[in-house]
Amino acid sequence: QALQVFREMVRNRVEGDTITYNAAVSACEKGEQWVQALQLFREMADNRVERNTITHSAAISACEKGEQWVQALQLFREMASSRVERDTITYSA
Repeated sequence: QALQVFREMVRNRVEGDTITYNAAVSACEKGEQWVQALQLFREMADNRVERNTITHSAAISACEKGEQWVQALQLFREMASSRVERDTITYSA
């Protein structure tokens, strides 16, 4: 349902920010929809929306739940190259 609200915002041309994207990526993670989580993650970069520790952790967790270990490790490594801080949640994702 959270993802539907987010998509409705996009349809109504309401620009998403880091907080709204994080909520959508987290909803995908909780719903075990790793493909959609990664799409949103990439969309953030395309739309020049800042991706923070929460964004990365949620995307990594979504990949983990979908057994996409290579993707999860790639996102984890990307955090360092993007200078995004890793925290306890990131390491446990």
